[in-house]
Amino acid sequence: EMCIRDSDKVVLGSHTDRAAETLRAVFDPLVEQATDAAVVETGIREAEMIKYANNAFLAAKISLVNDLANICKEYGVDSSEVLEAIGLDSRIGSEFLGAGVGWGGSCFPKDVAAIVAAARDVGYEPAMLEAAVAVNDRQPVRMLDILRDHVDPDGARVAVLGLAFKPGTDDVRNSRAIPLIDALLDAGADVVGYDPVATENFREHFPDIDYADSAAAALDGADAALVVTDWDEFAAMYDEFDAMNKPIVVDGRNIVTRRDDIVYESLV
Repeated sequence: EMCIRDSDKVVLGSHTDRAAETLRAVFDPLVEQATDAAVVETGIREAEMIKYANNAFLAAKISLVNDLANICKEYGVDSSEVLEAIGLDSRIGSEFLGAGVGWGGSCFPKDVAAIVAAARDVGYEPAMLEAAVAVNDRQPVRMLDILRDHVDPDGARVAVLGLAFKPGTDDVRNSRAIPLIDALLDAGADVVGYDPVATENFREHFPDIDYADSAAAALDGADAALVVTDWDEFAAMYDEFDAMNKPIVVDGRNIVTRRDDIVYESLV
């Protein structure tokens, strides 16, 4: 019921009239009680494609937003103002317009990979979706490139704040912190990670890096901090940066409060 309550639509796929009637009998009472979501009745193959296409579209939208934000940053343009303005266009909408280090989790990567593979199976190259994946894969590397403008990561103590793929979960599947830390280690950085709830799950991926019990502890003595997950506690940080050697912050979610005495970079 909770999933239905939060949905804009409920898609019912069936292959016979009798199956459709059974689905309606099960789902109609839940839809009426929990939400005003539209009910879409369709075939099984169409229902499956709707699910894949829905997530692929959202993933591609995020990647397009990140691409535009990257261009804005190179030209010194405030992408947050640009994105807010284009979101006023009803054909675009204001949802999923937050630029950052990219998408992860289980659904977006899995569904995009599935629809790309399905397209290739029938001889079609889905160039747009392939580009969306390429942009997403590049965002963590871009964070490291921005860091290099201010400090050589080789031998530097770098705090990675946020290990879950999104706030509110301990799920680290396809977390943007994974490729970022891989790149940092390849560059010779001394990495310390922190997440409010996902540390133990993340430790399975990187058992040999240091982990802190708090954001403040992660920042203590660090040469740089990279914000990967938009947890509220990271947005609230201010004095914690004083414990860094020389505060250099690369904010992958555009949430940290700027200070004059902090070298601050965002992806936007």
